[in-house]
Amino acid sequence: MNHVLRRVVISPRPFANLNFTSLLINRKMASTRSYNDAIDALNSLQTPFAVIEARRKAGIRPDGDSVREMRGYLARIGYPSPRDLDPLNIIHVAGTKGKGSTCAFVDSILSRYRRKGGPPTKVGLLTSPHLIAVRERIRIDSSPISEETFAKYFFQVWDRLEANANIAADQVEPGTKPIYSRYLTLMSYHVFLSEGVDAAIYETGIGGEYDATNVVERPVASGISTLGIDHVYVLGGTVDKIAWHKAGIMKTGSPAFTIEQVPAAADVLKERAVEKGVNLKVLDVDPRLKDVNVRPDALFQKKNATLGVALAETVLQKLDPSFTPNPESLPQEFIEGLEQVVWRGRCEVKEEDKIIWHVDGAHTVDSLKMAARWFIHECAERSNAGPQVLIFNQQGRSEAVDFLDGLCNTVKQADPTGEGFKHVIFCTNVTYAATGYKRDFVNHQYNPADIEKMTQQKIFAEKWAVLDRSATISVMPSIEEAINTARSIADADGSGRKLQALITGSLHLVGGALGILEKADAL
Repeated sequence: MNHVLRRVVISPRPFANLNFTSLLINRKMASTRSYNDAIDALNSLQTPFAVIEARRKAGIRPDGDSVREMRGYLARIGYPSPRDLDPLNIIHVAGTKGKGSTCAFVDSILSRYRRKGGPPTKVGLLTSPHLIAVRERIRIDSSPISEETFAKYFFQVWDRLEANANIAADQVEPGTKPIYSRYLTLMSYHVFLSEGVDAAIYETGIGGEYDATNVVERPVASGISTLGIDHVYVLGGTVDKIAWHKAGIMKTGSPAFTIEQVPAAADVLKERAVEKGVNLKVLDVDPRLKDVNVRPDALFQKKNATLGVALAETVLQKLDPSFTPNPESLPQEFIEGLEQVVWRGRCEVKEEDKIIWHVDGAHTVDSLKMAARWFIHECAERSNAGPQVLIFNQQGRSEAVDFLDGLCNTVKQADPTGEGFKHVIFCTNVTYAATGYKRDFVNHQYNPADIEKMTQQKIFAEKWAVLDRSATISVMPSIEEAINTARSIADADGSGRKLQALITGSLHLVGGALGILEKADAL
């Protein structure tokens, strides 16, 4: 076998062993509680890996209790009715691929109207996961809320939950707090209402029907992006089952939009729309996008832009009765919003002296194929393109090994030389070689023993060795070491051409890589 598989032992990482109760009591006695205090407290709300595994083995999956409990938590922090969320004029987006990009398009378009005096006057955006800092998940006017603002509202919610521990006991167990992602969703409602947001875009976490964001009862509009296979354990292993969950965000009395779907998904969406009495509009690619520079210039992104345009038009019609969509052309604000959208970690290119980084968060079979085609297209445009390198990670998802076939074969088929990746590096989601995780990246939901032993990475490496015997394969204990390995390959190349590196897979990998490449604290 011609590949090289490096076996690396990870040294123990310096995880903090904090007594969170003591920490919070002590901090309450102080004059302020910091962003780091908030992140430490938030991390204490993560569901440990052992609990997740026990639930999985017992067949326990999310159900209607998750939304009911969110209503109870809302009541505890001062919002006894979901109708209290109506002033936010929520645009709700679900999907397997493209939901984040769709949300970014809507946010970017609405921001252009806000800048010229609105409406809207303030735009909120909730997305997940974060790339570098937790506060990126909650944005106002396209920017992450500041550390000070995050800490302020985090502890307001925390203290209200504790002070009102017995309110809505029929909906949620007394004295409890929502888990990590649900807490952030709960907090986002409080932030946006407190800050006077009058248009808020909400990206679902997983699914839709039982997602924490689905507490909203009267969204201005709902959008469902491309559906595919993802989160199989939670949502089911077929696209029709997944479509059932995603369709849960559609609400009676609110318009809903989707784009072309595979037949099995399309049928379920239509059936659920009929059940709910919802007018679901299936959109073809908007012809008004013909001369708009949507990036990347690919069909999937034009579908996302089409969905974003329909959602933005709908909310603007509600906020401004004088706004009327033009069926022939898009307003300049829409064109600028679509062309100038900033959505980090998706189809990004960053250049160094000896290496060009291509960064794209892709975590499904189809999205990885799209990332591969985008990567090869970018490389083909350059006369000095050198060898191709892959850095990949998916942690805690056993099915991810099956993603590699499409990624490997797509690159080989699209590459004019037919060679594909000369070097392949699999790493864990640990950020730094010496210090381990950045505080905002601590994740207790993955098996620490698997990370320590690089179990998943070795499985990936063995799979790739079968797919391509000519590739040099490495496994690395951290994102930082994976990046440094690619740089060492570039230094040793000596051809004068620039190494072409693709960083793809989980957004945890992409976020950690961008933080290292840019030496940034937030995006």
